[in-house]
Amino acid sequence: MTTMPKTYDFKATEQRLYEWWASRGWFKPEAASNPDAQPFVISIPPPNVTGELHLGHAMFVSVEDLMIRYQRMRGRRALWVPGTDHAGIATQLQIEKMLRDEGTSREAIGREQFIRRAWEWKEKYGGIITMQLRRLGASCDWDRERFTLDPGLSRAVREAFVRLYEKGLIYRGTYLINWSPGLKTAVSDLEVEYNEEQATLYYFQYRLKDSTEYIPVATTRPETIVADTAVAVHPDDERYRKYIGRTALVPILNREIPVIADEAVQPDFATGALKITPGHDPTDYDIGKRHHLPVISTMNPDATMNQNAGPYAGLDRFECRRRIWADMNTAGLTLKTEPYLMNVPRSQRGGEIVEPLISTQWFVRMAPLAEQALQIVRRGELKIVPERFEKVYFNWLANIRDWCISRQLWWGHRIPVWYCENGHQFTGREDPTRCPQCHSTKIEQDPDVLDTWFSSALWPFSTLGWPDSTPDLRTYYPTDVMETGYDILFFWVARMIMAGLEFTEEPPFHTVYLHGLVRVEHGRKMSKTLGNVVDPLVVMDEYGTDALRFTLLTGSTPGNDMNLAISRVASNRNFANKIWNAARFVISHLESLPPVEDASGSDAEHDLPSRWIRSRLNRTIADVTRLMDDYQFGQAGTLAYEFLWSEYCDWYVELSKSALSDGDAAHQRRALATLTNVLDRSLRLLHPFVPFVTEEVWQHLKGMAGPLGRGWPEALIIADWPTPGRFDPEAESDINLLIDIVRGIRTMRKDHNVEPSRKIGAVLVVGERYASMGTLRAHIARLANLDESRLRIEAQLPDKPANSLALVVAGAEIYLSLHDTIDCEKERARLGKELAQVESDLVKVDKLLASDFVKRAPPAVVQKERAKRDGAIDRRAKLLERLAALTEEPHTD
Repeated sequence: MTTMPKTYDFKATEQRLYEWWASRGWFKPEAASNPDAQPFVISIPPPNVTGELHLGHAMFVSVEDLMIRYQRMRGRRALWVPGTDHAGIATQLQIEKMLRDEGTSREAIGREQFIRRAWEWKEKYGGIITMQLRRLGASCDWDRERFTLDPGLSRAVREAFVRLYEKGLIYRGTYLINWSPGLKTAVSDLEVEYNEEQATLYYFQYRLKDSTEYIPVATTRPETIVADTAVAVHPDDERYRKYIGRTALVPILNREIPVIADEAVQPDFATGALKITPGHDPTDYDIGKRHHLPVISTMNPDATMNQNAGPYAGLDRFECRRRIWADMNTAGLTLKTEPYLMNVPRSQRGGEIVEPLISTQWFVRMAPLAEQALQIVRRGELKIVPERFEKVYFNWLANIRDWCISRQLWWGHRIPVWYCENGHQFTGREDPTRCPQCHSTKIEQDPDVLDTWFSSALWPFSTLGWPDSTPDLRTYYPTDVMETGYDILFFWVARMIMAGLEFTEEPPFHTVYLHGLVRVEHGRKMSKTLGNVVDPLVVMDEYGTDALRFTLLTGSTPGNDMNLAISRVASNRNFANKIWNAARFVISHLESLPPVEDASGSDAEHDLPSRWIRSRLNRTIADVTRLMDDYQFGQAGTLAYEFLWSEYCDWYVELSKSALSDGDAAHQRRALATLTNVLDRSLRLLHPFVPFVTEEVWQHLKGMAGPLGRGWPEALIIADWPTPGRFDPEAESDINLLIDIVRGIRTMRKDHNVEPSRKIGAVLVVGERYASMGTLRAHIARLANLDESRLRIEAQLPDKPANSLALVVAGAEIYLSLHDTIDCEKERARLGKELAQVESDLVKVDKLLASDFVKRAPPAVVQKERAKRDGAIDRRAKLLERLAALTEEPHTD
């Protein structure tokens, strides 16, 4: 390595190191020193090929790279399989936008040309997201990168579909589904987001046939009235019981429908009567099935009204709403409207209001698959971190509905089902040329594609070669951990578990680690609309990748959202600088004084500070390793941070300066060996969190470590994880007392405005620590800026020194002479002025509390004034005590 620069330049470091790591093959599992070591495998949650880096990506890359780097250093054959998802809806939207900009459309160019253009777009833009993942330090095996539309993965999708079809678990049926009018495709329940929005509740009359009577009904969607097939009331509702079995007339259309009784009706909501529209509402659909009601669909795929809507055919659904309500008002059928706050279903991808529609789609029967997935977690063979999400997982699987897997798109895995002219339906692992039943050659493939999540469900094993028994599949499956956001526990994680058990007879991983959402500083969700989206690329450009990674890793806990403050990222950039400066201190001494060959040695060979730092490091290694194994990465990173910053840099480096400057040559070399050894092991501990700065520092340290670096590998990324050595409770206790003493004296000096450069005397009473504190006398004097000639250390002291400031810390009493620390005359004047102000404040507050203010003011305000009075009385007592102490004569020994 070249000479270590004065400051750390992350911009000149990160890309250079990443390219070096990749070129040396250290991201590959084959780089493990032991070819027979146990594998550790993570399949990356494949980002959309259309995607651009956001903080969700930054979070999962930081967490997964941390796990991979940690296990690599533990000697495991670490494999992180990267890849991207074809993202059916998202990509199709991009291509359609591109075609609109060109003045054409997918319908105009046809399916074949559309798919060709989509592949061209993918080749041009699809690699952007993976290049951005590299910016984060993702140590993936890029030679194993996969794409969900790759030939191998497409073959896996075909195999999975055929197996489920042959078992009767995939079927085609006509049911009520979620329909996205903007995307013109079905979307699953999980792809519908419910937003609380202001709506209107419309009250109107449902008139009864051959009568002037009517049933009052309320709806938020008047446009669906033309699809009603019944009016329902609760069987025990006295208001409407007499109407059960009668016939009602659909407003405007005058179509006859029955009045039925059903216990699903809520008598206390609105009017207590419900219009039943099985073709456009899931609750109504279930009621309709119970009562064998006809199902009428009155909307086209683009959400315009169809011929079943009568005079409203051709209108947009919302225009129909306005028009039919106006017509009903003219006909005297309306009662009133009122504001109503409701959950509105919107397409997660397109954002428009989703319409429940009757449609013929492909479904997977989920109940048989869900049972296996339930049991595997119940038996503890697969655990979810944090554990509380297991209840959510169980509840969802226990109430699972069949999965609509067909999408009316062109980009994706086309459903491998064909139909012949004679009405036969069949599937196959290869594209057929004729019908296997009647041998007709006039066959046509189903036009729909599979839900993107169908191929994603196969990801952990399809990426390793399934359905073939490849070497990778045999070696690296099942994988170990699936790390992802809790928001896709059902979208993806549960489906992967079901697919793994169904197709490989094994769970695809043993642990699911769920991270939370990243929010802005005060807890608000990031939104382009709100203009508060934090771009991780901008953050990394300004503060460095390590700073962002460390903030995300230490600021989050499993399953909980975190609030990202840029000020914390800036602070963690300072941590990188702290590491750098500590290394420069050590290396500057290595350049002038070679250390001993072995940093271990016996306790007798090390001074007390060196014994302390070695013991504290051993404890930190043990604690960090335990926390890492328990998936408590934030706590682990914080412990490593606190050790390096507070104990190594702030205390041991300072304590070592005496040995380096005043000790004999052997003492100097021994201290330098400890400095070097502890820094090396600390860098190993921090590497999974902040890989770039630790590698750069370690390379400089390795270049100067001499005999101490013998046996170190070529790079920190492949170095062994540190193992804890012996604990030294006695040394820890002694140095902890020194730290408490020094901090106490520093606080007393600050509180009494003692000039930083002024050396003062002190008396320390340390009891049984007399001997050890005696050996640390010079350290205490230097760190607390004491005059060593006037520093007394006593085991016992019968009488408190007169005219002194006293402080008790755990295991010691500290006495500083008042007249030694302050200008008594100036301090008396200052305290007298402060006492006068306190007395004045007391007079005012006493006067206020004696007035009718107590009766007029709110109780909280009165209590605030009383608390102010109590505080002033307490402050006055302390000021009087300090003034009394200053009037005493100076004490001399």
